[in-house]
Amino acid sequence: MELDPRTVTSEPASPTSSAGEEKMEISSELSSPTSHSRDSGFFGSIRRLSTWKSKQSQNKESGNEDTGTWKGKRFLRSFRSYEKNKTTICDGVEKIGENKEAEPIQGKPLSVMEINELIQKRQLLEAFASIKLLEDETISERNAEKYKDNPQELLRKSKDVNFLYNSIANAIQSIVEGTLEASTVEETMLTSMVTLIAHEEAAHPNTDKAVHPGSDLLGRPRKWREMWREAINESAKKRVLKAPMASKEEDRSWLDLHLNFLQKLLREDLLKIKLSVKKCYPEEYQVCDTYVEAFHKAIASHLQHLCQRLLDFNELYTLLDWVANTYHSELFLGHPDLKPEVKTENLSLLLTPADWDKLKNNYIASAKEKIKSYFGNILRLEVTEKWEKEVHSEAKENLYHASLSFDIQTIIGEHMKLSGAISRSLETKMLELCMTELLEFIPRFEKEFEKAWSTAQDSPIFAPYVVAYINSFHDLMSGLETEFEVNTEELQKILAALTRNFTNIFLTKLKTKTQPFLKKILTKDWILDTGRPDSLASAVSQFSEHLQHMRKPTGQELLREVHRYVVKEYITQVIKHRWRMNRETRQEVSKKMDQEARIFHNTLIDQGSDSDWLVPAIHHIAKIIREKKKDKIKVYVKKLCQNYPDIRKDHILAILARRGLGRTRRAAILRQVCHVLESSDGGEGNTLFAEIDVPVVICCF
Repeated sequence: MELDPRTVTSEPASPTSSAGEEKMEISSELSSPTSHSRDSGFFGSIRRLSTWKSKQSQNKESGNEDTGTWKGKRFLRSFRSYEKNKTTICDGVEKIGENKEAEPIQGKPLSVMEINELIQKRQLLEAFASIKLLEDETISERNAEKYKDNPQELLRKSKDVNFLYNSIANAIQSIVEGTLEASTVEETMLTSMVTLIAHEEAAHPNTDKAVHPGSDLLGRPRKWREMWREAINESAKKRVLKAPMASKEEDRSWLDLHLNFLQKLLREDLLKIKLSVKKCYPEEYQVCDTYVEAFHKAIASHLQHLCQRLLDFNELYTLLDWVANTYHSELFLGHPDLKPEVKTENLSLLLTPADWDKLKNNYIASAKEKIKSYFGNILRLEVTEKWEKEVHSEAKENLYHASLSFDIQTIIGEHMKLSGAISRSLETKMLELCMTELLEFIPRFEKEFEKAWSTAQDSPIFAPYVVAYINSFHDLMSGLETEFEVNTEELQKILAALTRNFTNIFLTKLKTKTQPFLKKILTKDWILDTGRPDSLASAVSQFSEHLQHMRKPTGQELLREVHRYVVKEYITQVIKHRWRMNRETRQEVSKKMDQEARIFHNTLIDQGSDSDWLVPAIHHIAKIIREKKKDKIKVYVKKLCQNYPDIRKDHILAILARRGLGRTRRAAILRQVCHVLESSDGGEGNTLFAEIDVPVVICCF
């Protein structure tokens, strides 16, 4: 508060005539326009005060020694004797007796400038004693209606009192804020401040009686204890803001470093409060609780500002983890050195529920892009580090293995663990997010695989990759069910579609590989070629041998499909040719059919196929082709119909045509076996012939 030129007063005039004359001189001097313009403000008032004090010196010389500074000193001696009514508690902290109001002390207060000098020197008790005298004197003069004709004078003296009290209040605030800033605690200063607050509370016990119209705050409680608490709050804010905080450009870990600095700084402050500050206050002040609450509010406010920043995924987690786990832990408020004085049980939430939920939602939103990028990196590494470099799949427990399942489960597991450390609800949200991203990732992976391998040239690592990925996705689904208790219903549908697609790609590649060998069957080159009867088996084995490393039942089912495909395509090639063979050629064809069928049958059975039912198909047809006796041909046809109930009449006619029988003979045999076809119901059991198409010309041959 800046003093008005009229607010700086000398000691109030005594009722003597000389004092009255001096008062008139001062009033005349202050009312001078020249003086006012030259000496306006606080320092001008001090100069006028010096002029007035020189007059006081003259009074002293004339024996008028009961006024001015001498009376102020005498008053201070009286004030010290008054302190006999105080009770000493808490390591020397003094407290005014609760049932005894401060007694009025007769004497003269110091001047405003002298009191202000005491305040600046932190001699607050002496300053307060003199301010109280000045206040009591002003109240007494007001009640005596001394200023009835000069209300401005009353206002001026009231402002002086208010200014001085505010100066002490500022000093108290400075002392409180400096307590934590200084390297050591000035215990004497704090004790004196507490005593001062107690004196003020005793001096102004009743607010209602203190208020008086037109007298500003004369006699009114100054509420310095509340102001002390506010000063602690302000000190806490400054201490929180003092923690170093680098920019994101300077250090990617800026937030983590800042929070570490913050907890270290404030933990040291709380330890200082516990060991040095607390003993300077009475128990009723609850100093530790007050400081903890102040720091708590300051940190809460600071975190709200941090939350307003554009934080990335890692920064959001750092903040969540610090609030949920670090704040109350032994790293900060729960540090063993702070117990038992520092209590956290009754602290409010560091963040409001709305702010906490917003922070968690921001974290999940940020995690969405992070998880998507993780899955994208998995796919990119599979392409660049495995497919393009043709790195062979690893075998684990005789099963081809890809790191895909482990990588995905690791990503999900780590993020669930981190989120679960914050809250159960955040863990649930994280799992839901990971599953959503996984359900989007699998079709993307499938599409990329198909794009890379469907048109690729023959590669020895293609089949192992198909096997390894089908195994990995099966492991993934199993792991999600057991480790994370996920409902995999939707995932099962997606993985079933992926398995079918991968199987189709596998079979397509197999067809591409085997078609050149199958198309040669029953051609002249094929009949004359006696060098490699296992060529077809070798081509098939390049794919089928890897299926024994696929997890059951998928590998077993696909091996059955391969076995059935080869037999079906073999028979298709046999019955579609239209050229006639002589007896010798039929013998050669039959022999070679038996030989090739036996080789690839044995190969597939050795690799784990359980499709023994396919073995007789080609052998029966080979026997029909080479058989001379018509009755035996009819027996073989019947066995063929019994073993393969899905065979049709056109298939039988085509096989008989391949034998070289005429239309009449074919028809006769067909009539004799019709009852077998009818009893088989044409579609029960394993199917082989159902997908074999017979050209019309063959049936009519």
